[in-house]
Amino acid sequence: MIVVHRLNGKEFVVNCELIKYVEATPDTVLTFVDGEKIMIKDAMGEVIEAVKRYKREIFRFPER
Repeated sequence: MIVVHRLNGKEFVVNCELIKYVEATPDTVLTFVDGEKIMIKDAMGEVIEAVKRYKREIFRFPER
């Protein structure tokens, strides 16, 4: 799950595993696998970095 912001600045969380596309039109639009679209305030690069952080966190191997 990643935190993003609506155009009015309110935070909410989305399941990044269900994101199909991220577009800059110029506002950032998330399109989910079910076809739902959400316009957000965060830049496309910020979404990409948030997804990368999430993936690193869940796939981190336990420390020895």
